[in-house]
Amino acid sequence: MPLPKRPHVASPEQVRITRDGDNAIIEYADSSIATTHLKLGAKQLAAMTDADVLTFWNDHVQASQEFRDGYNFVATEIPVGKPQIDYFEEGDQWVARGNVLRCQIVTDAAVPVELDEPVVSIDGRDFTTAEFIKLLGCHGGWGMRIVFVPDDELHERPKIRVREPASHKKSRPAKRKRR
Repeated sequence: MPLPKRPHVASPEQVRITRDGDNAIIEYADSSIATTHLKLGAKQLAAMTDADVLTFWNDHVQASQEFRDGYNFVATEIPVGKPQIDYFEEGDQWVARGNVLRCQIVTDAAVPVELDEPVVSIDGRDFTTAEFIKLLGCHGGWGMRIVFVPDDELHERPKIRVREPASHKKSRPAKRKRR
């Protein structure tokens, strides 16, 4: 299921505004755009017309876009040898300490024992697929790029070339050059 598109500044004919207690519910006519429950407070909402709610909403959307446009994201990578993940007790789950995770995919082919399913190993701790997805869940709504690198080069940033692969018929990764 794809994520809904980010809301945009809208005209009155592009949205339907309904009310539910403290919330103004802003539903776009285009169903691929996220519906928003904008919590304003019952008293404030009661004093607003739909046009006032839309103006308030559009100002918020515009300010959010201006912030995103001016924000220069720099990903944080935890230094090698320091823990990349932490256990968050209140949430009963593991969370990433930074924005980059160095990890390995462990399968039967990589270890001498039979596994029920592949696992993802981070800092020597193995995560099942479900546990790994739960760990990633703390970044819900963000994007993610996965770059596969040799297991002894996890700490290095690889060169990336954008192109179509030469062939999808090869089942083996290309041989890598030794330094």
